[in-house]
Amino acid sequence: MTDRRSAGNPFWIAYEYLAMAVGLGSLALICLIWLPCALLLNALLPRRSGRTVGRLMISWGFRLYLRILSLFCACRFDLSEIDRLRDQGPLIVAANHPSLLDAVMIVSRLPNAVCVMKAALMDNLLFGAAARLARYIRNDVALNVILSAREELEDGAHLVIFPEGSRTLNFPFDASSPSVGLIANRSKADVQTLLIEFSTPYLGKAWPLFRRPQLPLTCRVRLGRRFSPPTNIQAFTAELDAYFHFEFGQNFRSTVGLPA
Repeated sequence: MTDRRSAGNPFWIAYEYLAMAVGLGSLALICLIWLPCALLLNALLPRRSGRTVGRLMISWGFRLYLRILSLFCACRFDLSEIDRLRDQGPLIVAANHPSLLDAVMIVSRLPNAVCVMKAALMDNLLFGAAARLARYIRNDVALNVILSAREELEDGAHLVIFPEGSRTLNFPFDASSPSVGLIANRSKADVQTLLIEFSTPYLGKAWPLFRRPQLPLTCRVRLGRRFSPPTNIQAFTAELDAYFHFEFGQNFRSTVGLPA
C-alpha cells in the first residue's frame, strides 16, 4: 500500500480522501447522536450518576470510532498498554500531544477518564454537552483546574492532561507548563506518562483538518515512566521535559512497528 501511495496512484489518493471523509463524518455522526441524550441526562441525572454515564459513553463512543477507522480507513492502533492503567486507581495521565486523535485514543481505554479541555471545546455545540455531562474540566481558570483535578483524583478518576498545553509544534516535544506538577503536588497523585507515536503527523498542529491523510496510518501508545508527586514543581517540570525529549530522541525517528 505504501508503494502505491508514494507512486501517486490516483485510486489510492482517492481512497485517502474517502477515508478522510469517513473518519471525520463518523465522528461528527457519533457526537450528533449522543448530543440530545447528553443534554437530557445532564438535566435529569444527579451529578455523580451523570458523570459516570457520561464518561462511559464517551469511552465507548471513542472506541467505536477507532474501530471504524481500523475497519474502513487503513488505520492501525496499538493501545493495549493503556489497559494496564484501568484498575490501578487514581493517576495523572500525562502524554505528549502530536495529534487531535490523542485524547480519543487514551479515553477509549479508560472509562473513568476526565480530561482538562479547552474552554472553547467545552462550549462547542458538537462536543460541549457530552463533556459537561462527563464533568470534564475547563482550562480557562488555573485555580479551578487545580481544585477540580484534585477533587476528581480523590474520587478515583484518571486525569488526562497534555503537559505541552496544545498540540506539539516543535517536534518531538514542546516545553511543559507547570500545571502537571502543580496538580500532582496538590493532589499527591502519581504522574503516569504516556508516549504517543504516529507514522505521520496526521492532524498535528501543522496538518490542516481537511488535508488528506497518508495511509496506512499506524499509531502506538506506550507506557512511560511513573513520577511520584513532586515537592519542587519547577524541578519536576524540567525533569518531565527532559524525560519526554530523551524518550523521543531515542525512538521518535524509528518506524512505528505494530503487531499484525
